[in-house]
Amino acid sequence: MSTTSLLIRKDQLATTRLHTATDEPLADGQVRVRIDSFALTSNNITYAAFGDAMSYWQFYPTGEEGWGSIPVWGFASVVQSLHPGVAVGERLYGYWPMATGAVLSPGRLSPERFADVAPHRAELPAVYNQYFRCASDPLYTADSEDTQSLLRPLFITSWLIDDFMGDNDFFGAQTMLLSSASSKTPTAPRSSCTSGMKARASRWSA
Repeated sequence: MSTTSLLIRKDQLATTRLHTATDEPLADGQVRVRIDSFALTSNNITYAAFGDAMSYWQFYPTGEEGWGSIPVWGFASVVQSLHPGVAVGERLYGYWPMATGAVLSPGRLSPERFADVAPHRAELPAVYNQYFRCASDPLYTADSEDTQSLLRPLFITSWLIDDFMGDNDFFGAQTMLLSSASSKTPTAPRSSCTSGMKARASRWSA
């Protein structure tokens, strides 16, 4: 088996190339996935532009000096497993490289999700290390995969922003203005408000 990856020159993002490598054997506890689909938006360009400053290049290191793999959100299927808690055929949603496949080291398993506990990801933000198990994910439907790949990451960001602002009583502000490269993040907080958040919803302005 082999994996083909799209590599991006870190200091010249318009320079790209395809790289195909023979798959290494899995270690105990690892799984290999086939990446079936992912979304590509201006948000991913932000990952590349801040790849060094915010460590986005570190999620899927290429091993080639000056070249990186931009992470993307999407869906994959387990095609090989040496982990007793993750079965071949399982469907996953999460943070992938621009490639035909990837290797994960699942840990902290629950019926709903697990984390990639590979050593090189230990110090990276936890929200990017979680992989949702579609069979137990209440938000998952097979016919909404494309929409979820496109929009779900921005809702996660919005929930984190809203939670942080709520914990701090909006720092006394009555109105909050947000902007982002894709514009989905600032509009999502208003759309994602639950009944317990409606008192705060009017403070959001995109």
